[in-house]
Amino acid sequence: MMDDPWYKSTDSLTWALTRKKSDLDEPNEKKLNRVLTFFDLTALGTGCTLGSGVYILAGAVAKSIAGPAVVLSFVIAAVVSAFSGLCYAELAGRVPKAGSAYIYSYVAVGEFTAFIIGWNLIVEYLIGTAATAKAMSNYCDSLLGNPQKRYMTEYFPIHVGFLGNYPDLASFFVIVIIALLVAWGVRESSITNNIFTALNLLTVCTVIVTGCYKANLSNWSIPKSEIPPEVKGGEGGFLPFGWVGVATGAAKCFYGFIGFDSIAMTGEETINPKRDIPLAIVASLFLSTIAYCGVAIVLTLMWPYFLVDADAPLPVLYENLDMPTIKIIVSGGAIFALCTSLLGTLFPLPRILYAMANDGLLFKFLSNINATTMTPLISTIICGLFAGTLAAVFNLEQLIDMASIGTLQAYTIVCICVLILRLVRGVCAFDIRQQLRAAF
Repeated sequence: MMDDPWYKSTDSLTWALTRKKSDLDEPNEKKLNRVLTFFDLTALGTGCTLGSGVYILAGAVAKSIAGPAVVLSFVIAAVVSAFSGLCYAELAGRVPKAGSAYIYSYVAVGEFTAFIIGWNLIVEYLIGTAATAKAMSNYCDSLLGNPQKRYMTEYFPIHVGFLGNYPDLASFFVIVIIALLVAWGVRESSITNNIFTALNLLTVCTVIVTGCYKANLSNWSIPKSEIPPEVKGGEGGFLPFGWVGVATGAAKCFYGFIGFDSIAMTGEETINPKRDIPLAIVASLFLSTIAYCGVAIVLTLMWPYFLVDADAPLPVLYENLDMPTIKIIVSGGAIFALCTSLLGTLFPLPRILYAMANDGLLFKFLSNINATTMTPLISTIICGLFAGTLAAVFNLEQLIDMASIGTLQAYTIVCICVLILRLVRGVCAFDIRQQLRAAF
């Protein structure tokens, strides 16, 4: 019976779906340009992780979810993110190749799972890029008095229920410009990202320093009797919404730490990937945690949590404190943060296409490396056009809702891959103490 053609075809199908890539395979002949250092990777991960969330997320969670205990929410979210980050770090040390969760699942689980995760990552990063560009367009348009919104709504409205109200051409062209920068060369895009990340961190430091001067400890112990009845202020004190509010806030804050996985996409463009990628993941998570917690602390100390503006907490706060110069700096910092986040979400996309095309799971031309730029030029341009189109026709809320499930699936499969590799091979590829000793 084992000679029956049906059994043979079944065995062949099973083998095709579960065959694994060896993490000891020789590199492909077509190579990306290895120029990225530990500093570049840390800047990439930090810029992508912080994004605009550091200027918005703390205020939104503090106002009606956790109160001053938003600091604890960020700490819990950081600890949970660290577990995922260490899983990425371990696999990056074992499989230092482009592809992140796609290549990890290919090594640990099999081709079919890798194919699903690869497409999941493509959709996730496409939507993430479109959402970031949309947020940047809306923010800049609002600062200028909404000229694009008024003009496009009047002359080019979109009367389709599941699309946006008007074509957002600004977000489309922003994505195309960033895509051209990414296609230009990894060194050039990395330098640009380093500059924007430095300006973003400088703005965060400015917020924390000014917050220390304006801090008022009584804002962490406001009694319920002093909370206006028309606002949702809970029971007052440091835990106005109890530990339930802290847990709910932590779930919302968790998505503020998404982005460190972009570092894992640079496995074939890093000078020393087995050392630098794991350390950069840990370093970027540490810097992001400090930034988020620092902003959350000074925000709730400077102003009563129930009076914080949920949409633009820091600019409104400095306007209320009569500090217009700091308000302008913070507004500029938000734009720099959006630029780094946009570059960080678009940068991994062509690397996923490149990895999948190299393995024969996508069209081969998507794995072509341009001889001049040493980047997957065709893949980058295609990704930019697709993401720009999404940003132009969809609303921001729709894009954010679509992106969340993809991130959860990617993190889950990476954690499962670590367990599988440990059970099968019985070794740990990443020891943080050993890596720190080697680095310093």
